[in-house]
Amino acid sequence: MGRPRPTQIKAALARSSLKRSLHLAPPFLLDDYIPRYQLLTSVEASKKRSRAYAHLRNCNLCPRLCGVNRYETTGMCLIGANVKVNVIAPHFGEEPCIQGHNGSGSVFFSGCNLRCSFCQNHDIAHQRNGMDLTPEELAEWYMKLQEVGNVHNINLITPEHVVPQVALSILHARELGLRIPIIYNTSAFDSLASLELMDGLVDIYLPDFKVWSPATSRRLLKAEDYAAAARESVRAMHAQVGDLCFTGDGLAKKGVLVRHLVMPGKEAEGELIMKFLAEDLGRDVFVNIMEQYRPAANVGKPKRRAKVVETGGVEAAQKDGEVRYAEINRAVTDEEVSTVRRAAERAGLWRFNDPPKHDGFAI
Repeated sequence: MGRPRPTQIKAALARSSLKRSLHLAPPFLLDDYIPRYQLLTSVEASKKRSRAYAHLRNCNLCPRLCGVNRYETTGMCLIGANVKVNVIAPHFGEEPCIQGHNGSGSVFFSGCNLRCSFCQNHDIAHQRNGMDLTPEELAEWYMKLQEVGNVHNINLITPEHVVPQVALSILHARELGLRIPIIYNTSAFDSLASLELMDGLVDIYLPDFKVWSPATSRRLLKAEDYAAAARESVRAMHAQVGDLCFTGDGLAKKGVLVRHLVMPGKEAEGELIMKFLAEDLGRDVFVNIMEQYRPAANVGKPKRRAKVVETGGVEAAQKDGEVRYAEINRAVTDEEVSTVRRAAERAGLWRFNDPPKHDGFAI
C-alpha cells in the first residue's frame, strides 16, 4: 500500500480535529469554577441576611404561604426557626456527576412542605427526626464535610421549608472558608420568593418534577397546585444557572439537573413533563428519568377499618385485603420507563443520566 498523500493527511486531521473539539469541548465544559456565593459582595450578602430573617418572622417561602412567625410556631412543615437535620454525611447514591469519587456532602433535612403518599424518605420527611441546628451550626457541618469528608459539593436535600436558615448557613460558611458548590435538591414545590433568596447562593438546582395533573397532585402529594408551582420554579431555576455544566473531571459544577421518578400508570404525565422541559427550558436540559419507584410510606397499607351501613340498615365491616393507593402499589415496569424515555427523545431531549459510551464521564 502506498503512502497517503499530503492532501489526504490534511483531510484526515481536519476530520479528527472536528470530532475532538466537539467531544472534548462542548459548551457544557468549564475550565474552572468559582461557587456563586463566593462572588457576592458584602452588601448583597447583608441584604440576603436581612431578607432571610424577615421571612422567618412571616413565613411565605413556599407555595403553602402559611404566614406564621417561625420564632413562635410552625406551619405545614412543622419546623421552627432552627433546622432539624436527620443525616449529614458523604453520600454515594446520587448521579455520578454529583457524587464523584468522594461522595456528595448530603444534608437530609427533616420535615417537608409536601405529604407525598409514596415518599421514599417518609421516615425523615414526614416526621421530626434528627438534631436541631442553628444556621451557624449547620455551616460548621458544611465545613466538616469539606475538610474531613473531602466531598465534592454540599447537597441540601428537601430544603424548601428551611430556605431562610439555609441562606444564613451558606453565608456563614462562606466566612468560614467554604469553597465547594451548593446543590439545592428539591421536590420543585418552591416559590419564586424562595428561589429569589437562593439566587447567588446555589450552583446546582436538582428539582424532582413528580407529576403533572392537579388530580394526581391532590391525591398523591396533597397539593393540588404542585405542577403549576413546579413549572414556575423550574423555569426560575434554569433562568438563574442555565444548563448543567462540568469541569474536565466529569463533576457537575453549575446548572439544572431535572429528575423525574416514573410511577406506575403515570407515564402519560411523565410524557407531558418531558415535553414541557424541552419546550420551556430547551432541549439541552440534563434529565434523569428514574426507575427506582417502590411502594413506600402510606402506599399498600391496609385501609382504615370502618363500618359501612348497607341498604336496610345492616352494618358490614370494610372488606379485608383492601389497601391504600392500590393503583400505585407495585413496582414500575420497564415499558413504563421506556415510554417516558421515548417521549423525552421525541421532544428533542438528549442529555440523559446514562452510563457513558466511552471511557470516562458522561458530560
